[in-house]
Amino acid sequence: GSNFTIRKVSGTPTSVLELIDFGTLDYLMAAYLSLMLEEGMNLFVVGATASGKTTTLNAINTFILPEAKVVTIEDTPEVYVPHKNWIREVTREMGREDKGGGVGMFDLLKAALRQRPDRIIIGEIRGEEGRIAFQAMQTGHGVMSTFHAASVEKLIQRLTGDPINIPKTYVDNLNLAIIQSAVRLPDKRVVRRILSINEIIGYDPYSESFSFLEAFRWNPATDKFDFPGYMNSYLLEERIAMKRGIPPHKRKAVYTDLKKRAKVFERL
Repeated sequence: GSNFTIRKVSGTPTSVLELIDFGTLDYLMAAYLSLMLEEGMNLFVVGATASGKTTTLNAINTFILPEAKVVTIEDTPEVYVPHKNWIREVTREMGREDKGGGVGMFDLLKAALRQRPDRIIIGEIRGEEGRIAFQAMQTGHGVMSTFHAASVEKLIQRLTGDPINIPKTYVDNLNLAIIQSAVRLPDKRVVRRILSINEIIGYDPYSESFSFLEAFRWNPATDKFDFPGYMNSYLLEERIAMKRGIPPHKRKAVYTDLKKRAKVFERL
């Protein structure tokens, strides 16, 4: 017979500061993500089912600049954007007799590129729409999405394998991969934690290997977050500092900006 799944969704999306209260991330990570999204970096929230990917995506999309034009593309409407210039596009499934009337994510994504959005948010990338998403990144559109994978290695395997089949040289168009998971604490509570925030640096065709840098990492022993990317971040020093007009010999000043921003979030 029929099978129904009821998923409870709160009317108001969870804010970044609420996620910090829950322990999903900390103030420095929030400051880091806000810098990345302000400067148009491409970002995937990656994890298994029920790891809180969409909740995190909804929370951090508030960091997109308020005057930006945002288009969301989904098959189940779950993404909420607080911006005035937000267009929600949802797929349309048709019955067997009306096959020609269906509108898939691939069609919506192609149409979205003609609308000249500043940011395209895709509910979830599963198939051929992934190729168009990476084409959008290459043409200068900021792309955010959720993706089912357990690690950066598995993310790259899924992107470069069937049915998405993105050429390996395109993968570095994705700047950030946030790995999130449901974890069990020593007191037996199941909570959501961002396990790591990874910067995708590039692909070496000679060794056929990808290089990525772990900017933040969750420490399960202390339930706190380490910052291995401090004074070592590729995106902060090579991309964000340049976009913010910081001269090459003063690149490290971007970490001072980051800490100031984290202090502001703490006061909020």
